[in-house]
Amino acid sequence: MTQLSPIRMADRLPRTVTPSVRMLALASLISQILIVVTGGAVRLTASGLGCPEWPRCTADSMVTTAEMGIHGVIEFGNRLLTFVLTAIAVAMLVSLWNMRKTRRDLFVPAVVLLAGIPAQAVVGGITVLTQLNPWVVGWHFIISMILIAVATVLVNRTRLSAAEAAAETQPRAARILRQLLVIAAVLVTIAVLLGVVVTGSGPHAGDAGAARNNLNPDLMTRIHAAPVYLLVLTVLVLVVAAYRLNVAQRLRGALVMLTVVVFAQGAIGYLQHFLHLPVALVALHMLGASVLTAAMAHALYVGFTRRRVDSVTRTSGK
Repeated sequence: MTQLSPIRMADRLPRTVTPSVRMLALASLISQILIVVTGGAVRLTASGLGCPEWPRCTADSMVTTAEMGIHGVIEFGNRLLTFVLTAIAVAMLVSLWNMRKTRRDLFVPAVVLLAGIPAQAVVGGITVLTQLNPWVVGWHFIISMILIAVATVLVNRTRLSAAEAAAETQPRAARILRQLLVIAAVLVTIAVLLGVVVTGSGPHAGDAGAARNNLNPDLMTRIHAAPVYLLVLTVLVLVVAAYRLNVAQRLRGALVMLTVVVFAQGAIGYLQHFLHLPVALVALHMLGASVLTAAMAHALYVGFTRRRVDSVTRTSGK
């Protein structure tokens, strides 16, 4: 059986964006969101110390043992998902290898996503070794939000050919819309960061003995709600302005999607608060934070990215 040389293997890799490359980019985004949800399940089932050691599960075993019970299974299962993310990230990087110079707009985000996995593993290890310190747990979540935003950009960039990616044209959105998008992005960031603080003050610590940040949860919830009110107002203004300015369908769709996600996430947040944080709603709120981050990154990308070559050609031909 003959072995392929590295050069011959590289020749088999794509030199342009293919459907498989686009699928890998989408898989990167979905897997980054999925690990947030499974990480939330670890915390909400009090399984944060189901594997009390790191990188081993126990002092004597790399995997969960019968003595660790269901909590060990849940925590170890979340750790295993890291290997799925790694496989997707490596496959993404390999598929872009022949485009590493011509499509740096794809290759660099792919490198960031791969580098984020060991970074998250280290933070996860510190989380376990510090007995679920809420501030460390918060950083774990924040890094995931950054990786979701990067993956969203990667998905968008794979829609472009090399010529379209290199086109020097004007941004899609008018200046006022870009300014409003920046305001919305700042408010989303503040809301997510304050949400991390609220979580650190609440009852779902990941383990019965885990520390809390000793802040007043009701007060922090009210502070967390303030940027959400402003965000709701901002996205409504964005949508109205987009329709009045008759912007392109793709940008209008991105803004409508952002608005729907903002309202849904706000409604879930209020409901979970008044129902005293039931596990199912808290998990849904964590999923919502991930989707909100992706929707915001998508709207920013569509608003600030330069128009596609074909749309410029059609416009200039009129």
